Amino acid sequence: MAVTLREELVALAGVGHFTYAPDSTPVDHNTIYDLASVSKVIATTTMAMMLYERRKLRLDMPVKEALPEFAGTDPIRDRVTIRMLLNHTAGLPSYLRLFEQANDRERLVQNASRAPLTAEPGTRADYSDIGFIILGELLARTAGEPLDSFCRKEIFKPLGMRDTTYNPPMNWGQRIPPTVDDRSFRKRIVQGEVHDENASILRGVAGHAGLFATAYDVARFAQCLLDGGSPILKRETVELFTTRDASVPGSYALGWDTPSAPSQSGKYFSPKSYGHLGYTGTSLWIDPERQLSVTLLTNRTWPDRASDKIKTVRPTFHDAILEALDRND
Repeated sequence: MAVTLREELVALAGVGHFTYAPDSTPVDHNTIYDLASVSKVIATTTMAMMLYERRKLRLDMPVKEALPEFAGTDPIRDRVTIRMLLNHTAGLPSYLRLFEQANDRERLVQNASRAPLTAEPGTRADYSDIGFIILGELLARTAGEPLDSFCRKEIFKPLGMRDTTYNPPMNWGQRIPPTVDDRSFRKRIVQGEVHDENASILRGVAGHAGLFATAYDVARFAQCLLDGGSPILKRETVELFTTRDASVPGSYALGWDTPSAPSQSGKYFSPKSYGHLGYTGTSLWIDPERQLSVTLLTNRTWPDRASDKIKTVRPTFHDAILEALDRND
């Protein structure tokens, strides 16, 4: 975990072990986690913000203009925009087991792009991994560069995020806890490779998942946004993308989530806060009013995804952090 407050790193710690085994490796501040869907905001959304600033990406541009195979035969798909992919109002399904029908990256992207809509575009918010798979491919084509190399050069390196990457090198393996004992798909313990099966077929580089990082690096990224995006983004872009779209009930900000009631961020984050959760047990919440960020990284999916206790742990953890900060103020 990592906490920043008013431009200072006030907490950085690791608690517990990689697994429940008696001789398991202890967690410390250098431990690297599979961020799962927190990848959506640190990598994919930030890349979209940068391309938007460079006038290479128009938020209300139809997806089919950048990704022609998305159009299909249903004219309603012509109304789906990049903004809708970002705020989860495109009408796409939340999740599909695309990895069961595709054994290579190209086929999986094609199948995601052809996924039938489950709602009229722009009428309701449904959180969608499929939308961010499509968005990741769209951004790579727009930039003329793969997602991982763009993010490495334009985001991670400028921010000094030295322990953040897609597809971690093998020599990082001892710093990465396993996420699952996969008995059905890969039929092995998954450690040092992406947990998400669709992202696995996408060779570990995807718009919805795939990023690995330490809590310290996530905190560095959060501080960049608290600093108004400097040195990689403009303040007005950060404000645009982190403000919830009120036009559709239950909608998200652009790529980012915001607190609801009840919220995994707990009960103390301000209404202007924004953040994101990751399926493996990760989260990042940022409160610009308090000048605060809280990063929580776990591998709650070990040895399988059966437990959902993280839904209780997250708000309890965040409330404890903010109560402690308030007592010491």
